[in-house]
Amino acid sequence: MDRFNQLKSLVESFEKDFEKFYVKDNKAAGVRVRKHMQELRALAQEIRMDVQSRKKDGDDSSEG
Repeated sequence: MDRFNQLKSLVESFEKDFEKFYVKDNKAAGVRVRKHMQELRALAQEIRMDVQSRKKDGDDSSEG
C-alpha cells in the first residue's frame, strides 16, 4: 500500500497548479501541470514494472 499512498500524495500535490491553470487560466501553471503529469507517468511506469516483477516472482514460486 506504500506505492498507492505515494501515488495519492503525488496527485494531491498537483491540485493547486491544476486549479490555477484550469480555473484561473494561469498559463505558467500549465507548464507545471505538464511537469506534474510527466512525474505521474514515471511513477506509474515504476509501479507497472514492480507489479510485473512481483507477478512473475509469484508465478515462478508456484510452478516449482
